Amino acid sequence: MLSWDKTPSLAPMRCCRAWVEINLTALAHNVRQLRQWLMPTTELMAVVKADAYGHGAVTIARHALKAGAHWCGVATVPEGIELRQAGIQAPILLMGAVHSLEEVRAIAQWQLQPTLVAPKQALVFSETLGRLDHPLPVHLKLDTGMSRLGHPWQQAVEFVQFVQQLPGLAIASVYSHLATADDPDTTVLQQQHHRFQTAIEALTQHQLRPPQLHLANSAATLGDTALHYDMVRVGLALYGLYPAPHLRSTISLHPVMQVKARITHIKEIAAGTGVSYGHQFVAPQPMRIAVVGIGYADGVPRALSNHMAVLVQGQQVRQVGAITMDQLMLDVTHLPGLQEGDIVTLLGHQGRHCITADDWANLSGTISWEILCGFKHRLPRVALEQPLTALATSRGS
Repeated sequence: MLSWDKTPSLAPMRCCRAWVEINLTALAHNVRQLRQWLMPTTELMAVVKADAYGHGAVTIARHALKAGAHWCGVATVPEGIELRQAGIQAPILLMGAVHSLEEVRAIAQWQLQPTLVAPKQALVFSETLGRLDHPLPVHLKLDTGMSRLGHPWQQAVEFVQFVQQLPGLAIASVYSHLATADDPDTTVLQQQHHRFQTAIEALTQHQLRPPQLHLANSAATLGDTALHYDMVRVGLALYGLYPAPHLRSTISLHPVMQVKARITHIKEIAAGTGVSYGHQFVAPQPMRIAVVGIGYADGVPRALSNHMAVLVQGQQVRQVGAITMDQLMLDVTHLPGLQEGDIVTLLGHQGRHCITADDWANLSGTISWEILCGFKHRLPRVALEQPLTALATSRGS
């Protein structure tokens, strides 16, 4: 029977199977590129909602601010509190709509800046916080065509006037969100921009123009400098990916995330042998199969089964059989020197090859945002400072 001198630590085991690497050098590069793209008076918001698109919100926020970002953007109150508890003091915009009294009080306690989307919501905030010594900065959102959050743009003057007279609140900005900024056809974008500008002109005429205006997401930031206003809200581009192919010629971006795993088993199989659930792949000849310790429970889409490639020893290797919850299989017949414990790069670069979230998104019929956000927390995030290479760029930067 085995005996232990002490309980084994989990820390050394966290990267034994699979992990996500976060390249802080690439992040800082992306922030600098974005800052250079903007006018000096335009501020940069680092959108770190959804755990910074799977990259780790606290790490990304801290280093993005250090590199030159001015704001952080989150979707939920707990996301904002997490940043404050980590010691982050930059202004934090809460982009989701909040109504509960508990969340309203937490927003004030943790000095978050909420988005108001309707007069009724503004009343909840004012009635809850009206006795504060200092008014709470709030941001009014107009719906210019997204049909999601926001007050009708045609009623911008009435909305601002209503909030302006409420005790406990101070309007910090008016903003909107674009629905089709990544589309080469700018018809809808221009319509939304015109609506936003019309609303702002009406506010100006009534001497109600707020301290800040903002409209642009990543695609709009890269696509049209006329959309920058006083601040841009950048998510995907911060993480080194382009929102659309036609935007790749704007600035140089480097993917921040790499996903890696280790080979846990290698075996020989005969011709005619089925591989994995359902035998979606049957070996056409004798093959050498490597089992890798990562699967769809970690964020590798099952839809990539028999379609994706990975990088091993600087070479592209095809994945075979159905991707399972915790494991996937590779055809490594042409790599006789491979051993258990060798590292497989699923996203990232090895040698002359690079695989990005865009590649996975194209193969699985989704978007790169979903791929990045899909990596689960049982994959530890390892922050590193790695040199940048041309092959690590997000395609054609």
